[in-house]
Parts: sequence; structure tokens; C-alpha cells
Amino acid sequence: MSYTQLAISAVLIAIIFDLYLFNTQLLKRKVFWTSYAIIVGFQLLTNWWLTSRNIVMYSPDAIIGIRIASAPLEDLLFGFALVLGVLSNWIRLGVSSKR
Repeated sequence: MSYTQLAISAVLIAIIFDLYLFNTQLLKRKVFWTSYAIIVGFQLLTNWWLTSRNIVMYSPDAIIGIRIASAPLEDLLFGFALVLGVLSNWIRLGVSSKR
């Protein structure tokens, strides 16, 4: 499985967990998108620094080739899935610990 396929799968799984399994509905909240805008800015800066200096390199066969701030689009997808997944789980665990 390529990095592209993994990143897309991770996004879909995170969305399913947020909207249906955990029912945290973060994707429908303005506060999530505001928080994510801050996070993605730092992610782009970090990705740019790592990839433009060849500290992290990607095989052209594993990515689709679209780059943003020198990093592959797949990094943004994977980062989005991680942020959404962690925050959804954090909210879910916080709610269940209050019961």
C-alpha cells in the first residue's frame, strides 16, 4: 500500500470515527477548524524544513507528487487524520470518564 493510499484511508477512518462511531461531531464545529488552522500552519513549517533540507525524503512511487511547502500532500492528509483522531478520542475519553 502506498503512502497516498494510507493517508486517504487514515482520513476516511478518522472521519467515520468522529461523525459516526464516537459521535463527537468535531468536523461540524468552528472551534475544530480554528484549532486545525493553527496546527496546519506549524505542520507546513515543519514539513518544509524537513523536506527542503532532505532530512525526510519520499519515494516518487509512493506519493502522487503534489507538494505544498515542499512536503507531499499526503503529509497534510495524514496530519489531518492524526489531529482529528486524537481530538475525537480525547473528547470521547473525557466524556466517559465523567460518568
